[in-house]
Amino acid sequence: MPNKDNLKDLSQHLKMSRRDAIKFMGISPIAAGVLASTSGSSVAEASTDVKGKIVIVGGGAGAIMALSRLKCAIKNPDITIIAPNEVHLYQPGQVFVGAGEMQFEDLLIDNNSYIDQDKVTWIKDEVKTFDPDYHRVFTRSGEVVKYDILVVAVGIQYHYEAIKGLTKEDIGKNGITSVYLNDLEKGTAVGATATWDWFNELKEAAKTSTPKVIYTQPNTPIKCGGAPQKMLHLSADYLRKDGLSADYQFVTSNAKLFSLPAIDKALHEVQASYDTITNKFQHHLQSIDVAAKKATFIHAYDVEEIDEDFGTKEIVSKSDTVVLDYDFIHVVPPMSPVDALMNSSLVGKSGWLEVDKHTLQHKKYKNVFGIGDVCGIPMGKTGGSARHHGSVITQNIVDFLGKKGLSASFDGYTVCPIKTQYGKIIMAEFNYKGPSPSMPLAFEKPRWFWWAFDLYMLKPMYQHLMLTGRM
Repeated sequence: MPNKDNLKDLSQHLKMSRRDAIKFMGISPIAAGVLASTSGSSVAEASTDVKGKIVIVGGGAGAIMALSRLKCAIKNPDITIIAPNEVHLYQPGQVFVGAGEMQFEDLLIDNNSYIDQDKVTWIKDEVKTFDPDYHRVFTRSGEVVKYDILVVAVGIQYHYEAIKGLTKEDIGKNGITSVYLNDLEKGTAVGATATWDWFNELKEAAKTSTPKVIYTQPNTPIKCGGAPQKMLHLSADYLRKDGLSADYQFVTSNAKLFSLPAIDKALHEVQASYDTITNKFQHHLQSIDVAAKKATFIHAYDVEEIDEDFGTKEIVSKSDTVVLDYDFIHVVPPMSPVDALMNSSLVGKSGWLEVDKHTLQHKKYKNVFGIGDVCGIPMGKTGGSARHHGSVITQNIVDFLGKKGLSASFDGYTVCPIKTQYGKIIMAEFNYKGPSPSMPLAFEKPRWFWWAFDLYMLKPMYQHLMLTGRM
């Protein structure tokens, strides 16, 4: 356990009382040890003397992590960040807001706390056009910004309009919600706050009937792949606490609940504990009739057919249209990079930023690197992955500017804290090779410890360690 001096450092560093620091550290000796060992020290002085203009595009977690690390790794860095937003959301907290465990105000992170405008040029605008052939970007106001190194950290956009019959304005009305939807320009997390109302409306309905509830997952990569199941488990548990239930259907474009067999098995066991959950796999939400409360899905699947004349077998792709009635529906929209990136040569066949899965360097434009959700790699659309991306691209950018071979490699680490009920989480940690748990425990087991970590510890770590480049 950290000593008294470390406890003092921790409480001062995280701006909390000594009593809160004791409680905070008591949740996890391991995590507290990490925090305590970091809290009393400053970020190491930059020791690398390389030259080059670095431009970072984006104003979320990945962009701020990249900025903090690069600023500390390079002597006298020349860094410009292009981001219109002075505030970004602590996105892991959206599920907790939706479940009534946090408030929207808890999610707001002030970018001014991390972007030192005495040392960094901040262009408060968006990139309209990427022009990597000429090492430049154009902002919406018409400014041309040239670079030696470009860091793309633009994140993900949501396509509610891709679901026929649905608009963003429908979220929070007529039994429809989506925990993802937010509007930073208006200072609201529409989806998260609407989802908490949705939880309570569902509970009221369950007092007099058995509501039909649908939870969807699209056929595109999404931010935090476990979120649709988190909303299923938490809303079902919210009703269960009062002896209530509903007819729950998890309707996903995937062929299974989770890619890792051990986690997949554990999630089926979680569902069995609720008794009333039905899965529909390989179903993609196509449209919603908001007035009639009907959701239309495309069921895409493969079947093996035999040619009787030749005795040969072949796999044939088929699809059916499936219409489901609902009383309540939680929608996860299709997702993609922002339009400016989609319209550029930086995007590959996958539809995402075309970077090497280990170096995070662009496959064609070698002075371009990616961080966070925008990267077109097999894993990594989580904040935990972006934290690992940060150290990799920092070292590789320093290597590139120093005309050396790239020495850092991303192993695919990602983490998905799957809420299985109030008070318990399966912390699914894995990389390109398979399971990669940070603790010597059965990682497929739901634990209170991980709930406490995710709800109480992760945000201070995010604010004071991850965003500052200390972790």
